[in-house]
Amino acid sequence: MSKKKAFALRINEEMLKAIEKWASDEFRSTNGQIEWMLMQSLKNHNRAPKKKTDSNEESDT
Repeated sequence: MSKKKAFALRINEEMLKAIEKWASDEFRSTNGQIEWMLMQSLKNHNRAPKKKTDSNEESDT
């Protein structure tokens, strides 16, 4: 699992309310919803982080 880094996010109150509602509808936390939204955007623009494969980790040992 990748390491998570905390940071402060300033966001418009109305936008946050909309994200909180969406998160609730999807049974996610607000943080989880924002992470999901960001990952979808990265994928849509072919900028998603590369996944590490098990074979890469095994070759390091």
